[in-house]
Amino acid sequence: MLELIPSAEEMSTLVGESLYDIWNKLNALIEEKYEMDSSWNKGGKAWKYEYKYRRGGKTLCVLYAREHCVGFMIILGKAERLKFETDRDSYSKEVQRIYDKTQTYHDGKWLMFEPIDTTLFDDFIRLLRIKRRPNRK
Repeated sequence: MLELIPSAEEMSTLVGESLYDIWNKLNALIEEKYEMDSSWNKGGKAWKYEYKYRRGGKTLCVLYAREHCVGFMIILGKAERLKFETDRDSYSKEVQRIYDKTQTYHDGKWLMFEPIDTTLFDDFIRLLRIKRRPNRK
């Protein structure tokens, strides 16, 4: 399992320097607000790596990496979707667009973002807050 953890150099080469910076900033943002368990896994068919934030058996969010691309996924269940929909106009058009085009499954909407800069980070934190209150001051 340990060989699955990519080095900083490998990640930088895989996604590219500018996206590796986004990856690091997003991780720092999550870790600043949440004390979670995290784990590296294979990214399945579409991604090389998956980096999952969990606590108490519940996933908060997952970051993905593949060649020249970083992914941020958050799954909103039924009650969480209602919270989002009540407040949807306060989210960016991009977040609303991705929400609307994402298929709803029995266990929720699996929202996948592919950030290329930090413009959606405030929305990401608000989405995370729907799932779980931050547990760090």
